[in-house]
Amino acid sequence: MAWVLKMDEVIESGLAHDFDASLSGIGQELGAGAYSMSDVLALPIFKQEDSSLPPDSDAKHPPFQYVMSAATSPAVKLHDETLTYLNQGQSYEIRLLDNRKMGDMPEINGKLVKSIIRVVFHDRRLQYTEHQQLEGWKWNRPGDRLLDLDIPMSVGVIDIKTNSNQLNAVEFLWDPGKRTSAFIQVHCISTEFTPRKHGGEKGVPFRIQVDTFKQAENGEYTDHLHSASCQIKVFKPKGADRKQKTDREKMEKRTAHEKEKYQPSYDTTILTECSPWPDAPTTAFVNSSPTPTPTFTSTPHSTYSVPDSNSSSPNHQGDGIPQASGEQLHPSATIQESQQWLLKHRFSTYTRLFSNFSGADLLKLTREDLVQICGPADGIRLYNALKSRSVRPRLTIYVCQEQSRNIQLERPQDSGSGESRNGAIYVYHAIYLEEMAASEVTRKLALVFNIPLHQINQVYRQGPTGIHILVSDQMVQNFEDESCFLVTTIKAENGEGFHIILK
Repeated sequence: MAWVLKMDEVIESGLAHDFDASLSGIGQELGAGAYSMSDVLALPIFKQEDSSLPPDSDAKHPPFQYVMSAATSPAVKLHDETLTYLNQGQSYEIRLLDNRKMGDMPEINGKLVKSIIRVVFHDRRLQYTEHQQLEGWKWNRPGDRLLDLDIPMSVGVIDIKTNSNQLNAVEFLWDPGKRTSAFIQVHCISTEFTPRKHGGEKGVPFRIQVDTFKQAENGEYTDHLHSASCQIKVFKPKGADRKQKTDREKMEKRTAHEKEKYQPSYDTTILTECSPWPDAPTTAFVNSSPTPTPTFTSTPHSTYSVPDSNSSSPNHQGDGIPQASGEQLHPSATIQESQQWLLKHRFSTYTRLFSNFSGADLLKLTREDLVQICGPADGIRLYNALKSRSVRPRLTIYVCQEQSRNIQLERPQDSGSGESRNGAIYVYHAIYLEEMAASEVTRKLALVFNIPLHQINQVYRQGPTGIHILVSDQMVQNFEDESCFLVTTIKAENGEGFHIILK
C-alpha cells in the first residue's frame, strides 16, 4: 500500500512538472515579459480555426461605418443577413462615421470625401429585368424618385447632387472629421415590383448601399475607399411598424430552444461591407441598360436635364426610343419592336409567349383573347395598353425665363406684326398640368428651368400694382388655358433658396 501511495506521488509530481514546463514554454513563445490569459487563449491550439490565418491585428479595418436608425427584424435566422423594414416616404437617418485607426489614410485628413447612396434590387433574378422594372415604375409614377435626401434634416452633407436619369441615387460630399447624418426617403414599395396575380403578394427586398470615394489627382472623386449595404423591405406608411410588431409577436410564441436559432432585434442597422457598386461612381441604377450610362455632373446643384416641352406630361416621355417601343404599338412594328414594347410596359412575363407576334398580330387580339391567354388582371391591362390613347392634359401654360429673353430665334422680318422690332421671337416652354396643384407647378418649373426643387421656397404671381400673390391650388385651378407667364427668380430674404414670380 505504501508503494502504491509513493507511485501516486511520483505520477502527480511528474504531471505537475510537465504542466509547469508547458506554461514555461508558452511564456517563452510570448516573450520574456508577463503574459495575459487572453493572449494564451488567442493561440492557435485554443482556436477552432486554421492556424495559417492572419492574426486579427492584420485583418482589414474598415475606414468608415454607416449606421441606419431603423430596427432590424427579430425573425431573421442567425446566419442570415439582417432585414430592416422601412415606411414609404419616411425619413431615416444614416450616420456616416469615421472608423479609421490612428495613422490610417492620412491623405484624407482635413479633406472631403464623396458618398453615393443608392437603393437597388436585392434579388439576383430581378437583375435580368431591372431596366424594364424601372421603366415601368417611371411610367406609373411620373416625376417621382425612388430615393430622396431629406435636406433640412441632414447634417454635414455638402454639394448635394441628384440626376433625373438616376432616380435611385443621391450623392454628396462630407468631412469625416465632423458629424455627418444623411436622412433618406425611399418612395418605392416592395410590392410595386411583384407580379399582381392573386393579391397579398410578397414584396421583393431592396438594398441600401453607400459607396465612398476620395479625390483623385484629376480633382474628381473616383478613388474608391469603402462600400457597405443592408437589406430592406419598404411598406406603405405605418406598414413597417405593423410588420415589425407581427414578427416580434411570432417570436414571443416560439420556444426558448427555437429562439436561439434567430438573431435578436437591434435598434439600429449597421451596414455591412460589400463590393462597390459596378462602375461606381458613374453607374446608373440599371447597369444592364443598353443606352449609354448617364453620369453625375460636377455642377454645385441638383442636375435636372431640361426636357422637351412635351416631356412635362406623362403622356410624352421624350426619351428618344424607337416609335414602336414608345407609348403606342403600331401595326407596322416588327417582332423585335413588339418585344421591346412588351418589356417597356412591364409585360416581360409574356415576351416568350408572344415571341413570334408582330405589332399587327398583337393588335388583332381581342379583349377576350388576352384575358384567356394572360388571365383577367394582366389580360385587361395588356388590352388597355394596346388600345390606349393619349390623354389630353387638364391645363397648359407657357413660361419664359425673363433674363433669357435675350436668347432669341431669328425669323424673317414681318412688317405687319408689331411683336418684335428686330424680327426675333422669344422662346417659351409648355408646361402640361394634370393634377392642377401648386406643387405640380413648382415641380415642373424646376424641371424646365433646371432649378433644384428643394431650393424653391415659394411661387408667387405678380398682381395689380406689383403685389406678390402666393400661388395656391385654387389659383392654379383658375388659370386660363394656354396662359403665358414671364418667370423671374429672386433670392430669398434669409439667403437660402429662391422665390419664383410669375408675371
